[in-house]
Amino acid sequence: MMPIRAPLRIVIPGGSGQVGTLLAQHFHARGDEVTVLSRHPKPTPWKTIHWDACTLDKWTQSLEGADVVINLAGRSVNCRYNLLNQQLIRHSRVLTTQLLGEVIANLERPPKLWMNASTATIYRHALDRAMDEETGELGGNEKDLPAKWNFTTDVAKEWEEALHAAPTPFTRKIALRNAIIMSASRGGPFDILLKLVRLGLGGKSGLGNQYISWVHETDYIRAVDFLIEHEEFDGHVNIAAPNPLPNWEFMRDLRSAWGIGFGLPAAGWMLTLGALLMRTETQHILRSHRVIPGRLLAAGFQFQFPSWPEAVRDLVTRFRKLT
Repeated sequence: MMPIRAPLRIVIPGGSGQVGTLLAQHFHARGDEVTVLSRHPKPTPWKTIHWDACTLDKWTQSLEGADVVINLAGRSVNCRYNLLNQQLIRHSRVLTTQLLGEVIANLERPPKLWMNASTATIYRHALDRAMDEETGELGGNEKDLPAKWNFTTDVAKEWEEALHAAPTPFTRKIALRNAIIMSASRGGPFDILLKLVRLGLGGKSGLGNQYISWVHETDYIRAVDFLIEHEEFDGHVNIAAPNPLPNWEFMRDLRSAWGIGFGLPAAGWMLTLGALLMRTETQHILRSHRVIPGRLLAAGFQFQFPSWPEAVRDLVTRFRKLT
């Protein structure tokens, strides 16, 4: 028989979005005490407390004696990178992480583990080889790439620096370098991609050779559980399926899973115009993320969905049940 695990006290700052809700549902279902810190609290089966992510208030009490803190706070990067949005994106990540570090450093009973969201975008635009934690090259100032692409990489570096600089010697810290988390829920990346496919626009983007790193929602949750249980982990960890693939293959498999054989490709100029109309940036589509989970694999973590064809079939099956 498996040993019975005592319930954990888990606090999720910025946990009202898609990823936070996935984690909160998971932990709540298995009997853990879950508290979400949100700017706009809504009724949930778990406790939700208001915070503004900027100032000290009653929310700090929820961290006292917590087992795990999973910080997901950060303004969406799906916007135009004007000066105001850049400031909001940076501050909502870096300053919030610094604030949590200040609070945790002054607690009598600090959390045992602090996991902080990061991003696979911290690695360079990679067409030539995969990037793991040990040999991966961080991005910034790559030749022949738009200067605007450096922004998200720079923010990712500052985000992780804020985590590691926090004086919290009694708290284990992990930066979660997340790939795109594919979830069969409304409003997320998978939903957006499916809309393109259903409209007949699910062909390759640009040249189609840029890699997409992704992870199935089930494996994302399992990986977080694995990191909680394995106390030897700290530093940064890639959470991505072990088989990233080029954009053209990714979209082909998505079309096949949905049952559509053809999708119009999008040339570079079309993506530029579309990004302008949709108030976003083309780098989210054209930048090559070729990230692999070296540390998880070396520790024996086994993915339920290591390859995209099997993952997308499962996601499509789940998604159809929502309609």
